[in-house]
Amino acid sequence: MAHTGYIVLTYKFSRVDRRWTAYCEELGTATFGRSLPEAEKKLAEAVKLHLDTLKSVGERERFFKEQNIQVHEVKPKKEITIRLTPRQDVFIHPHVQEVPTFALA
Repeated sequence: MAHTGYIVLTYKFSRVDRRWTAYCEELGTATFGRSLPEAEKKLAEAVKLHLDTLKSVGERERFFKEQNIQVHEVKPKKEITIRLTPRQDVFIHPHVQEVPTFALA
């Protein structure tokens, strides 16, 4: 039976000159933006596209298994932002991503 599931991804942001780079650790998806909110928005779009592509080619379950990405039946608690110290220009952001119609075992 198909369900909606949730995965937790690690977004990493760092300032490089006048831009912010954004990277999803689990998927290897990356982008950049002129501001931190723009970089986060662009990364969320890239992650969704990556996940949709994996699903459309039938590789999502295999990829999740290989990358040890756990699918949760219940949405994990609210997201939090953590600033790494002592650098003020690097952020780690746990991101909860919905993965629709995922066949749970």
